[in-house]
Amino acid sequence: MAKYLITGAAGFIGSHLSERLIAEGHEVLGIDCLTDYYSRAQKMLNKNRVSDKGGEFLHLNLAEDDLNTAFEGALNGVEVIYHLAAQPGISATTPFDAYLKNNIIGTHRLLDAAKKSTSLRGFVNISTSSVYGADASSDERAEPKPTSYYGVSKLAAEQLVLAAAREEDFPACSMRLFSVYGPRERPEKLYPRLIASILEDRTFPLYDGSEKHLRSYTYVGDIVDGLVSSLDKLDKIKGEIFNIGTDIAITTGEGIRIVEEIIGKKAKIEPKPKRPGDQLKTHANITKARQVLGYNPTTTVKDGLEKEVEWYKEHIFEKIDLWQK
Repeated sequence: MAKYLITGAAGFIGSHLSERLIAEGHEVLGIDCLTDYYSRAQKMLNKNRVSDKGGEFLHLNLAEDDLNTAFEGALNGVEVIYHLAAQPGISATTPFDAYLKNNIIGTHRLLDAAKKSTSLRGFVNISTSSVYGADASSDERAEPKPTSYYGVSKLAAEQLVLAAAREEDFPACSMRLFSVYGPRERPEKLYPRLIASILEDRTFPLYDGSEKHLRSYTYVGDIVDGLVSSLDKLDKIKGEIFNIGTDIAITTGEGIRIVEEIIGKKAKIEPKPKRPGDQLKTHANITKARQVLGYNPTTTVKDGLEKEVEWYKEHIFEKIDLWQK
Protein backbone atom coordinates (compact mmCIF):
# COMPACT_ATOMS: atom_id res chain seq x y z
CA MET A 1 0.00 0.00 0.00
CA ALA A 2 1.30 3.43 -0.98
CA LYS A 3 0.30 6.89 0.17
CA TYR A 4 -0.92 9.34 -2.47
CA LEU A 5 -1.74 13.04 -2.34
CA ILE A 6 -4.43 14.38 -4.67
CA THR A 7 -4.85 18.15 -4.95
CA GLY A 8 -8.34 19.18 -6.04
CA ALA A 9 -9.63 15.89 -4.64
CA ALA A 10 -13.18 17.20 -4.19
CA GLY A 11 -13.34 18.14 -7.85
CA PHE A 12 -14.59 16.25 -10.87
CA ILE A 13 -11.50 14.30 -11.93
CA GLY A 14 -9.78 14.39 -8.55
CA SER A 15 -12.63 12.61 -6.79
CA HIS A 16 -12.74 9.85 -9.41
CA LEU A 17 -8.96 9.38 -9.20
CA SER A 18 -9.11 9.27 -5.41
CA GLU A 19 -11.78 6.57 -5.47
CA ARG A 20 -9.78 4.49 -7.94
CA LEU A 21 -6.62 4.59 -5.82
CA ILE A 22 -8.56 3.76 -2.65
CA ALA A 23 -10.22 0.83 -4.44
CA GLU A 24 -6.75 -0.46 -5.32
CA GLY A 25 -5.86 -0.52 -1.64
CA HIS A 26 -3.87 2.69 -1.32
CA GLU A 27 -4.01 5.49 1.24
CA VAL A 28 -5.33 8.71 -0.24
CA LEU A 29 -5.01 12.17 1.25
CA GLY A 30 -6.89 14.91 -0.57
CA ILE A 31 -6.30 18.64 -0.54
CA ASP A 32 -9.08 21.02 -1.56
CA CYS A 33 -9.96 24.57 -0.62
CA LEU A 34 -13.54 24.25 -1.89
CA THR A 35 -13.56 27.52 -3.82
CA ASP A 36 -16.88 29.02 -4.86
CA TYR A 37 -16.15 28.85 -8.60
CA TYR A 38 -19.06 26.43 -8.81
CA SER A 39 -21.55 24.77 -6.47
CA ARG A 40 -20.08 23.91 -3.08
CA ALA A 41 -22.91 21.39 -2.69
CA GLN A 42 -21.61 19.40 -5.65
CA LYS A 43 -18.07 19.51 -4.28
CA MET A 44 -19.31 18.28 -0.92
CA LEU A 45 -21.15 15.46 -2.70
CA ASN A 46 -17.84 14.45 -4.31
CA LYS A 47 -15.88 14.89 -1.09
CA ASN A 48 -18.29 12.82 0.95
CA ARG A 49 -18.17 10.06 -1.64
CA VAL A 50 -14.37 9.88 -1.32
CA SER A 51 -14.49 10.17 2.48
CA ASP A 52 -17.03 7.35 2.69
CA LYS A 53 -14.56 5.13 0.84
CA GLY A 54 -11.78 5.95 3.30
CA GLY A 55 -10.11 9.03 1.83
CA GLU A 56 -8.91 11.82 4.13
CA PHE A 57 -9.05 15.53 3.38
CA LEU A 58 -7.11 18.66 4.30
CA HIS A 59 -8.77 22.02 3.72
CA LEU A 60 -5.83 23.98 2.31
CA ASN A 61 -5.34 26.80 -0.17
CA LEU A 62 -2.17 26.02 -2.12
CA ALA A 63 -1.57 29.69 -2.91
CA GLU A 64 -1.91 30.95 0.67
CA ASP A 65 -1.61 28.33 3.41
CA ASP A 66 1.43 26.87 5.17
CA LEU A 67 2.26 23.84 3.05
CA ASN A 68 5.62 23.11 4.68
CA THR A 69 3.94 22.34 8.00
CA ALA A 70 1.39 20.17 6.20
CA PHE A 71 4.15 18.14 4.54
CA GLU A 72 5.95 17.70 7.85
CA GLY A 73 2.73 16.42 9.41
CA ALA A 74 -0.20 14.80 7.63
CA LEU A 75 1.58 14.60 4.26
CA ASN A 76 4.65 12.87 5.63
CA GLY A 77 5.27 9.63 3.75
CA VAL A 78 3.48 10.64 0.54
CA GLU A 79 5.01 8.79 -2.42
CA VAL A 80 3.17 10.34 -5.36
CA ILE A 81 1.41 13.67 -5.81
CA TYR A 82 -1.28 14.15 -8.44
CA HIS A 83 -1.71 17.89 -8.88
CA LEU A 84 -5.21 18.59 -10.23
CA ALA A 85 -6.14 21.71 -8.23
CA ALA A 86 -6.54 24.69 -10.56
CA GLN A 87 -8.61 27.65 -11.62
CA PRO A 88 -10.53 26.10 -14.52
CA GLY A 89 -12.52 27.42 -17.43
CA ILE A 90 -12.29 30.24 -19.96
CA SER A 91 -15.08 32.42 -18.60
CA ALA A 92 -14.69 36.09 -19.51
CA THR A 93 -15.86 36.97 -16.00
CA THR A 94 -12.93 35.20 -14.30
CA PRO A 95 -10.13 37.74 -13.71
CA PHE A 96 -6.54 36.97 -14.70
CA ASP A 97 -5.51 37.27 -11.05
CA ALA A 98 -7.51 34.11 -10.26
CA TYR A 99 -5.55 32.12 -12.87
CA LEU A 100 -2.27 33.63 -11.67
CA LYS A 101 -2.97 32.79 -8.05
CA ASN A 102 -4.51 29.36 -8.34
CA ASN A 103 -2.59 27.93 -11.30
CA ILE A 104 0.86 29.50 -11.20
CA ILE A 105 1.47 30.60 -7.61
CA GLY A 106 -0.34 27.58 -6.17
CA THR A 107 1.74 25.20 -8.29
CA HIS A 108 4.97 27.00 -7.40
CA ARG A 109 4.27 26.78 -3.67
CA LEU A 110 3.24 23.13 -3.88
CA LEU A 111 6.46 22.34 -5.74
CA ASP A 112 8.58 24.13 -3.16
CA ALA A 113 7.03 22.10 -0.37
CA ALA A 114 7.16 18.83 -2.31
CA LYS A 115 10.89 19.21 -3.07
CA LYS A 116 11.61 18.91 0.65
CA SER A 117 9.89 15.53 0.91
CA THR A 118 12.17 12.55 1.46
CA SER A 119 9.50 9.99 0.49
CA LEU A 120 8.31 11.44 -2.82
CA ARG A 121 8.80 9.22 -5.89
CA GLY A 122 6.64 11.04 -8.39
CA PHE A 123 4.81 14.31 -9.10
CA VAL A 124 2.15 14.07 -11.83
CA ASN A 125 1.10 17.51 -13.01
CA ILE A 126 -2.33 17.69 -14.62
CA SER A 127 -2.26 20.02 -17.60
CA THR A 128 -4.70 20.58 -20.45
CA SER A 129 -5.06 20.48 -24.21
CA SER A 130 -5.79 24.22 -23.94
CA VAL A 131 -2.04 24.85 -23.89
CA TYR A 132 -1.97 23.96 -27.60
CA GLY A 133 -4.38 26.74 -28.49
CA ALA A 134 -7.15 26.83 -31.09
CA ASP A 135 -5.99 23.60 -32.76
CA ALA A 136 -5.02 20.81 -30.35
CA SER A 137 -4.42 17.92 -32.71
CA SER A 138 -0.63 17.56 -32.76
CA ASP A 139 1.65 15.44 -30.64
CA GLU A 140 3.47 16.62 -27.53
CA ARG A 141 6.30 18.19 -29.53
CA ALA A 142 4.02 20.87 -31.03
CA GLU A 143 4.63 24.50 -30.09
CA PRO A 144 2.09 25.59 -27.45
CA LYS A 145 -0.06 28.52 -28.60
CA PRO A 146 -2.68 29.04 -25.87
CA THR A 147 -5.51 31.46 -26.63
CA SER A 148 -6.98 31.92 -23.14
CA TYR A 149 -5.83 32.99 -19.68
CA TYR A 150 -6.54 29.44 -18.60
CA GLY A 151 -4.29 27.93 -21.26
CA VAL A 152 -1.53 30.46 -20.64
CA SER A 153 -1.53 29.91 -16.89
CA LYS A 154 -1.66 26.12 -17.16
CA LEU A 155 1.27 26.19 -19.57
CA ALA A 156 3.23 28.33 -17.11
CA ALA A 157 2.39 25.92 -14.28
CA GLU A 158 3.45 22.97 -16.40
CA GLN A 159 6.77 24.61 -17.20
CA LEU A 160 7.42 25.26 -13.52
CA VAL A 161 7.03 21.54 -12.90
CA LEU A 162 9.14 20.48 -15.88
CA ALA A 163 11.85 23.02 -15.04
CA ALA A 164 12.22 21.30 -11.68
CA ALA A 165 12.55 17.97 -13.49
CA ARG A 166 15.16 19.36 -15.88
CA GLU A 167 17.29 21.32 -13.45
CA GLU A 168 16.82 19.61 -10.09
CA ASP A 169 16.17 16.01 -11.08
CA PHE A 170 12.72 16.33 -9.55
CA PRO A 171 10.59 13.23 -10.37
CA ALA A 172 7.85 15.02 -12.29
CA CYS A 173 5.88 14.61 -15.50
CA SER A 174 2.88 16.40 -17.01
CA MET A 175 -0.31 15.04 -18.54
CA ARG A 176 -2.41 17.16 -20.90
CA LEU A 177 -6.05 16.13 -20.64
CA PHE A 178 -8.56 16.42 -23.48
CA SER A 179 -12.23 17.45 -23.07
CA VAL A 180 -13.07 15.32 -20.04
CA TYR A 181 -16.74 14.52 -19.35
CA GLY A 182 -18.76 12.18 -17.17
CA PRO A 183 -20.46 11.97 -13.77
CA ARG A 184 -19.55 14.89 -11.42
CA GLU A 185 -18.54 17.17 -14.29
CA ARG A 186 -18.53 20.88 -13.43
CA PRO A 187 -22.00 22.38 -13.88
CA GLU A 188 -20.95 25.16 -16.29
CA LYS A 189 -19.54 22.69 -18.81
CA LEU A 190 -21.35 21.71 -22.01
CA TYR A 191 -22.94 18.41 -21.03
CA PRO A 192 -24.18 19.24 -17.50
CA ARG A 193 -25.70 22.48 -18.82
CA LEU A 194 -27.30 20.62 -21.70
CA ILE A 195 -28.65 17.81 -19.54
CA ALA A 196 -30.02 20.28 -17.00
CA SER A 197 -31.66 22.48 -19.63
CA ILE A 198 -33.45 19.53 -21.25
CA LEU A 199 -34.62 17.97 -17.98
CA GLU A 200 -35.74 21.32 -16.57
CA ASP A 201 -37.27 22.50 -19.87
CA ARG A 202 -35.04 25.57 -20.08
CA THR A 203 -33.14 27.10 -22.98
CA PHE A 204 -29.60 25.93 -23.67
CA PRO A 205 -27.01 28.65 -24.49
CA LEU A 206 -24.91 27.70 -27.54
CA TYR A 207 -22.01 29.91 -28.58
CA ASP A 208 -21.89 30.90 -32.23
CA GLY A 209 -19.96 28.35 -34.28
CA SER A 210 -19.35 25.99 -31.37
CA GLU A 211 -21.63 23.28 -32.77
CA LYS A 212 -18.95 22.74 -35.44
CA HIS A 213 -16.05 22.55 -32.99
CA LEU A 214 -14.29 19.18 -33.03
CA ARG A 215 -13.66 17.61 -29.64
CA SER A 216 -11.93 14.53 -28.26
CA TYR A 217 -14.61 14.07 -25.60
CA THR A 218 -12.94 11.67 -23.16
CA TYR A 219 -14.78 9.77 -20.46
CA VAL A 220 -13.45 10.42 -16.97
CA GLY A 221 -12.84 6.71 -16.33
CA ASP A 222 -10.50 6.57 -19.33
CA ILE A 223 -8.71 9.67 -18.06
CA VAL A 224 -8.19 8.03 -14.66
CA ASP A 225 -6.81 4.95 -16.44
CA GLY A 226 -4.20 7.19 -18.04
CA LEU A 227 -3.26 8.89 -14.79
CA VAL A 228 -2.93 5.61 -12.89
CA SER A 229 -0.87 4.07 -15.70
CA SER A 230 2.02 6.33 -14.70
CA LEU A 231 2.52 4.70 -11.31
CA ASP A 232 4.69 1.78 -12.38
CA LYS A 233 6.69 3.89 -14.84
CA LEU A 234 7.68 6.90 -12.74
CA ASP A 235 11.40 6.46 -13.43
CA LYS A 236 10.85 6.28 -17.19
CA ILE A 237 8.58 9.30 -17.56
CA LYS A 238 10.43 11.92 -15.55
CA GLY A 239 10.38 15.23 -17.41
CA GLU A 240 7.95 13.92 -20.04
CA ILE A 241 4.63 15.26 -21.36
CA PHE A 242 1.74 13.00 -22.36
CA ASN A 243 -1.53 13.68 -24.14
CA ILE A 244 -4.32 11.83 -22.31
CA GLY A 245 -7.60 11.64 -24.19
CA THR A 246 -9.36 9.68 -26.89
CA ASP A 247 -8.21 9.74 -30.49
CA ILE A 248 -11.82 9.59 -31.66
CA ALA A 249 -13.28 13.08 -32.11
CA ILE A 250 -16.81 14.30 -32.79
CA THR A 251 -18.34 17.75 -33.17
CA THR A 252 -20.11 19.49 -30.33
CA GLY A 253 -23.26 19.34 -32.44
CA GLU A 254 -23.00 15.55 -32.59
CA GLY A 255 -22.54 15.42 -28.82
CA ILE A 256 -25.68 17.49 -28.33
CA ARG A 257 -27.68 15.14 -30.55
CA ILE A 258 -26.45 12.11 -28.57
CA VAL A 259 -27.69 13.65 -25.29
CA GLU A 260 -31.02 14.52 -26.90
CA GLU A 261 -31.35 10.91 -28.05
CA ILE A 262 -30.50 9.52 -24.59
CA ILE A 263 -33.04 11.75 -22.81
CA GLY A 264 -35.59 11.51 -25.61
CA LYS A 265 -36.16 15.23 -25.90
CA LYS A 266 -34.76 18.08 -28.00
CA ALA A 267 -32.85 20.95 -26.45
CA LYS A 268 -34.19 24.50 -26.77
CA ILE A 269 -31.14 26.18 -28.29
CA GLU A 270 -30.46 29.81 -27.39
CA PRO A 271 -27.77 31.26 -29.70
CA LYS A 272 -25.01 33.26 -27.99
CA PRO A 273 -22.13 35.33 -29.41
CA LYS A 274 -18.82 33.57 -30.02
CA ARG A 275 -16.83 32.93 -26.83
CA PRO A 276 -13.30 34.41 -26.85
CA GLY A 277 -10.43 31.95 -26.35
CA ASP A 278 -12.44 28.84 -27.20
CA GLN A 279 -10.69 26.00 -28.98
CA LEU A 280 -11.78 25.19 -32.53
CA LYS A 281 -10.40 21.67 -32.63
CA THR A 282 -9.17 19.11 -30.13
CA HIS A 283 -8.23 15.71 -31.48
CA ALA A 284 -5.90 13.90 -29.12
CA ASN A 285 -2.74 12.41 -30.56
CA ILE A 286 -2.06 9.68 -27.99
CA THR A 287 0.60 7.69 -29.81
CA LYS A 288 3.18 8.43 -27.10
CA ALA A 289 0.81 7.51 -24.25
CA ARG A 290 -0.10 4.26 -25.98
CA GLN A 291 3.54 3.31 -26.50
CA VAL A 292 5.00 4.39 -23.16
CA LEU A 293 2.09 4.05 -20.73
CA GLY A 294 0.06 1.34 -22.42
CA TYR A 295 -2.85 3.78 -22.42
CA ASN A 296 -5.97 2.62 -24.26
CA PRO A 297 -9.24 4.56 -23.85
CA THR A 298 -12.27 2.42 -24.69
CA THR A 299 -15.47 4.25 -23.61
CA THR A 300 -17.68 5.50 -26.45
CA VAL A 301 -19.23 8.95 -26.15
CA LYS A 302 -22.71 7.45 -26.09
CA ASP A 303 -21.86 5.02 -23.29
CA GLY A 304 -20.16 7.75 -21.28
CA LEU A 305 -23.00 10.21 -21.73
CA GLU A 306 -25.55 7.60 -20.70
CA LYS A 307 -23.63 7.30 -17.42
CA GLU A 308 -23.52 11.08 -17.01
CA VAL A 309 -27.25 11.48 -17.63
CA GLU A 310 -27.97 8.67 -15.17
CA TRP A 311 -25.74 10.29 -12.53
CA TYR A 312 -27.36 13.69 -13.05
CA LYS A 313 -30.85 12.28 -12.65
CA GLU A 314 -29.90 10.30 -9.54
CA HIS A 315 -27.82 12.87 -7.65
CA ILE A 316 -28.53 16.37 -9.00
CA PHE A 317 -31.89 16.78 -10.74
CA GLU A 318 -34.44 18.27 -8.31
CA LYS A 319 -31.98 17.62 -5.42
CA ILE A 320 -29.11 20.12 -5.70
CA ASP A 321 -29.15 23.67 -7.03
CA LEU A 322 -25.86 23.75 -8.92
CA TRP A 323 -26.08 27.48 -9.43
CA GLN A 324 -26.09 28.25 -5.72
CA LYS A 325 -22.47 28.59 -4.62
